[in-house]
Order: sequence, then structure tokens, then C-alpha cells
Amino acid sequence: MMDSRMFVPAVLLVLGLATVFAQTPAPQTQACEAKNGTNCEECLKNVTCLWCIKTQSCITYPVKTILPPHALCPLNDARWGLCWMNFQALIITLAVIGGILIIAFLVCLFCCCKCENIGSQRFEAKMQRQANKMKTKQEERKAEMKQRHDDIRKKYGLSGPNPYSKFA
Repeated sequence: MMDSRMFVPAVLLVLGLATVFAQTPAPQTQACEAKNGTNCEECLKNVTCLWCIKTQSCITYPVKTILPPHALCPLNDARWGLCWMNFQALIITLAVIGGILIIAFLVCLFCCCKCENIGSQRFEAKMQRQANKMKTKQEERKAEMKQRHDDIRKKYGLSGPNPYSKFA
């Protein structure tokens, strides 16, 4: 099972990304560029900003291109959301977590369907065996009753042809 200490930050990261992408861009496009002389923490207080370590500059995040172009800032030097995690590691982490979740979902789906089918097949086979057993017992009882009736007919001399058969 996945450790909850790893799962909680991943969920928070995904929710943070969803929140950022859902927000509308700030009306002031120069807000990020005004923080160029500051540090990473100051720049990233605004969620529309991207900090580039290579150029030590605060840039407005290019939302039209999902990933910032290499000419603007290389992915391993770009910081967005968190100063200690580069954009490349963020993308790789999200891709791995997404892949693990998809694989886990498919494995669970496959196992549940397979186990359900195996269980229903076993149940049906058990019911069929019980039905066959009951049918065999019923046939045995029927044969015993017929034998008793034939013995009684022989005892009282009624084993000949049925006198009422000509009326039928």
C-alpha cells in the first residue's frame, strides 16, 4: 500500500495545480516583472509568477503554453509554486503519481472482476452439485416407492394387467 506520508503531499500538490489553473490571470501583467530584484519566495507569493534561477528573474507564467519554453527558462531552473522543487521534478513527480494511480485502478478493476467471476462460477458449480444430489436422492426415493408398490401388488395378487385399462 502507498504510505500516507507520500500520498498527502501529492494530493495537495495536484489540488494546488488545479486551483492555479482554475484562477483567472491577474489584470496587472507587470506584477511579476516588478519583483525581479527580489528572491524566489517573494516572486512565488503570486501564483501567476515563475522564478528562473538561471537569470534570477521573476516572470509571468506563460499560460498559453502549458510548459514554459526553454528560451524563457529551462525546466530544471524554473520554480513555480515551491522554491525548493524545480519544474522538471514537479512534472516527473505528477506523471509518476498519475501513472501509479492509473495502474492501481486497472489492477483493482481487473482483480475485482476476475474474483467476482471466479466466485460466481464456484457458487454456480456448488448449486449445480446440490441440485444433482437432490435429483439423485429424489429418483432413488421414487424407485424405492415403486418397488414397494410392486411388492404390495404381488402380495395381494394385483400384479396382472390393470382391469381398468380398457376404459382409459
